[in-house]
Amino acid sequence: MAKALIQMALDSLDFDQTIALAEQVAPYVDILEIGTPCIKYNGLEIVTALKTKFPNNLILVDLKTMDAGEYEATPFYEAGADICTVLGVSDKATMGGVIKAANANNAEAQIDLISVKDKKAVATEAAKNGAQIIGVHTGLDAQAAGQTPFADLKVIAGLNLGVRISVAGGLNKDTIQDTVRAGATIVVVGAAIYGAPSPAESAKELRALVDAA
Repeated sequence: MAKALIQMALDSLDFDQTIALAEQVAPYVDILEIGTPCIKYNGLEIVTALKTKFPNNLILVDLKTMDAGEYEATPFYEAGADICTVLGVSDKATMGGVIKAANANNAEAQIDLISVKDKKAVATEAAKNGAQIIGVHTGLDAQAAGQTPFADLKVIAGLNLGVRISVAGGLNKDTIQDTVRAGATIVVVGAAIYGAPSPAESAKELRALVDAA
């Protein structure tokens, strides 16, 4: 089994702070995620900047596309995104458009299951249609209400869809190994790193935990 990848969520609106945080954590993570607030605020420029500065990391753009999939995702792939996200609550054609744009740019599409009611059905259909990654995602508002992604992860991992499974939702050093063991192939970390006294040391610790899981 290939080692699980660590994805760092970069959610700051500040361009320079985002680059500075990426510099601290890039040696220890595999994927640098330009979070939705960050990409809305900074646009294509930050995609190009991160891809140029960190060629050894994958760049994920968390577009959360809801409509016009191919049209919206294409410029981000062309700017250097390796992965773009599209919402699982969107129309099948929208998801298909992002998958088409990904394939045209030798990249990947991730279907985000946030707020999807029938996660099994959407994940199964998305994998069948060529999505490379299924995202199990408990958002910040749901986390504040006490929800976690672990039950959903168990369901999606049990489908054996042959795609990568990304898990986001408050992961930290106490939960990250169990998340990998439960079937996650990409673990998304945000506050556990950027909220630490030393983001680099936190990322290094999480790297060791994930590699040992």
